[in-house]
Amino acid sequence: MKRLELIGLQVGLPRTVGTADADEPMDRVWKTGFFKEPVESSVWASFGGLAGDGQADLKHHGGPDKAINVYPSEHYEQWSTELNLELLNGAFGENFTSSGLMEDSVCVGDVFAAGDLRVQVTQPRQPCWKLSRRWRIKDLAARVECTGRTGWYLRVLNEGGIQAGASLELVERPSPRWSIRAANEVMHRRKNDFSLSLELAACPQLSASWKATLANRATSGAADSSARLQDPEKGS
Repeated sequence: MKRLELIGLQVGLPRTVGTADADEPMDRVWKTGFFKEPVESSVWASFGGLAGDGQADLKHHGGPDKAINVYPSEHYEQWSTELNLELLNGAFGENFTSSGLMEDSVCVGDVFAAGDLRVQVTQPRQPCWKLSRRWRIKDLAARVECTGRTGWYLRVLNEGGIQAGASLELVERPSPRWSIRAANEVMHRRKNDFSLSLELAACPQLSASWKATLANRATSGAADSSARLQDPEKGS
């Protein structure tokens, strides 16, 4: 049976960082829940997310469909080389730093269990401009999207405690058609294939926001979803 090993668990509440009227746009004031700190003890995972965790932009982040953010540790070595940075668990703002499964081996709808906790994969993570601002690399969010090294989100089906070192066992796979990689392909690279957008939108376990975006794309022809990559200080 496939397992997701939890090698890091991080939480953090929104904070305001930066300097007002700084000359460099990336140094200006912004509010973010991106900065996550490691937790060694058990953390309660509720339907709304992890205890001690929060998001600054509740319009686009958080909520039951995005209760927990997962990022595979397997990507870190490659990113460290490409970016010439030392990256520790949580560097991509994730709650769970995982090992064992990646975007091509995790599917929308997958249910993982650890003790009483049951979580379900809802969608790929869509990075926004705050990832770029955090690491002062203007195109980083776009690069994450382009490479497909995005990670994914979980909803909580049954609340419970979880801690670093836990093993989450795959117990259900209702939609094997839609790996995270395949979902990313539809959303970001096959934007004009509206029939495929409708197919993915029909996946019962997909997050409500992705369902709405894909359905709107298919009916209106509005295929561009890149606005979230634009830093409001730069417009790009």
